[in-house]
Amino acid sequence: MSLMSETLEPMTQPQGGTSTIERVDTRELVEPGDAERFAHYVKKDKILESALSGEPVIALCGKVWVPGRDPNRFPVCPACKEILDGVFGSDDGDE
Repeated sequence: MSLMSETLEPMTQPQGGTSTIERVDTRELVEPGDAERFAHYVKKDKILESALSGEPVIALCGKVWVPGRDPNRFPVCPACKEILDGVFGSDDGDE
């Protein structure tokens, strides 16, 4: 039996046309890496301890890092602020 004698089905050609594909934006409001752009709340004694030992600190929101930047240059982390406001109340006069 030779390969030429086998019957092959014709290949179907792709059909032309246009269609609309809807893309659902699944990004979260806060994207990964955003924690790097905020100043976080941490106990003062933990910051001093970290400065002396080089050990990382844990912010109220759960971010773990070794402080090294001036927090006054960044906006306050919304998650840390929400947690702090929940414990001590809001300072913005809404209550």
